[in-house]
Amino acid sequence: MNWDVTAVSRALQSRQVSPKELTEWVLERIEVENPKLNAFITVMHEQAMASAIEAEQDIMRGNIKSPLHGIPIGVKDLIYTKGIRTTMGSRVYKDFFPEYDASVVTKLKEAGAVIVGKLNTHEFAYGTTGDSSYFGPVRNPYDVKKITGGSSSGSGAAVAAGLCYAALGTDTGGSIRIPASFCGVVGMKPTFGRVSKWGVYPLCPTLDHVGPMTKTVRDNALLLNVLVGYDSKDYFSIVREREDFTDKLEKGVQGCVIGIPSSFFFEHLDSEIQAKMEHVISVYQDLGASIRFVDIENLDAVSKAHGTVLKSEAYAVHKHHLDDERSSWEGEVKNRLQTGKDVRAHEYLKAQEIKQQAIQSFNQAFEQADVLLTPVTSILPPHLYERELEFNHKKIHVFSVLNKLTGISDLTGLPCMSVPCGLSDAGLPIGFQLTGRAFDESNLYRYAYAYEQAVLHKQ
Repeated sequence: MNWDVTAVSRALQSRQVSPKELTEWVLERIEVENPKLNAFITVMHEQAMASAIEAEQDIMRGNIKSPLHGIPIGVKDLIYTKGIRTTMGSRVYKDFFPEYDASVVTKLKEAGAVIVGKLNTHEFAYGTTGDSSYFGPVRNPYDVKKITGGSSSGSGAAVAAGLCYAALGTDTGGSIRIPASFCGVVGMKPTFGRVSKWGVYPLCPTLDHVGPMTKTVRDNALLLNVLVGYDSKDYFSIVREREDFTDKLEKGVQGCVIGIPSSFFFEHLDSEIQAKMEHVISVYQDLGASIRFVDIENLDAVSKAHGTVLKSEAYAVHKHHLDDERSSWEGEVKNRLQTGKDVRAHEYLKAQEIKQQAIQSFNQAFEQADVLLTPVTSILPPHLYERELEFNHKKIHVFSVLNKLTGISDLTGLPCMSVPCGLSDAGLPIGFQLTGRAFDESNLYRYAYAYEQAVLHKQ
């Protein structure tokens, strides 16, 4: 039953398979595969089976709540689940049991989804490798010696390995899109404020996003349909009319314009990633889209501003942990958090000014193009725990390069998604990014789906 959400939803609703059978199959697969990958921190056997039985009864009565009804889904262990251990991947919260569900978990339950467990994460979501967790590293399903990318490491690995049909991740600097790219799945970072963050442990409140990770583009749109909506408990939440994100999938891209940034994003790419980007562009041209180079100013400064905001707010969020002398918490993430203490107020305010300038620059780019196409990362997945890399003939730290191409859209809040576009010579997944105007997720899905279907039909 290694189907996507769309296929398994049809099978459930036509009663070819039951939610109970499906959930049992997923739990058995987790039991076999999770020891190799370490994608799950907590597996919710009893709760999942109880939800599956309830879903089965609903479906038998014809009470189908959504296309997700009866489908096993995983949740990043940064997202609160009532009465279920939620660790943030940290020793500090290894025994923490929230008293309420995050809003996105409530939405999944209302849609009838079966939550099968909590997925491993880079500690406190502060890292792009996914191998720094109190519960151990998540390993890439394509090569267990390689990283999955982070911080939504367990989410990427679990979806790729078929340990759940979809997963929730969070994205502050690329934490959905990097593991989506490295694990060969689809990951969407929606527009800031589109999906509620209430009940999600913060890293950087003005940059944090919650979004879906799935096997296919259509599945991703179906999941986002459930997740969106205004939430008064989240003071960043924005009121928007509801829409069906699958509506534009079949429209194609004939006559549309794809923008390629003329600087920053395509500099110093791994040669295999460069080749894949060129192939993606050629596929879109074959589909009838036009390619146009667009200038976006000061992207290096925008990238640095993202880092400044992230360091400053992450330190503010975690200051009480860092000041607690009783804590025996140590490690890479704690050391990184402490660097935020050195950010001055004028530096933070300047970064916020650059953020507003960047939003204007991107809006001007969208006057020339419908969407922007870029790589997700400039490198292929490094080895677990590898921190110093040889890049562009010099030694660099892995954290300085992994989210370089993803953090900008967190700063601007624009929707941005990772779409799989093949494998490297060593069999490691590669993804490309599509970035759109604010609240233009439907259009991003349209472009992503056109590419996905074109490539599938050639196979």
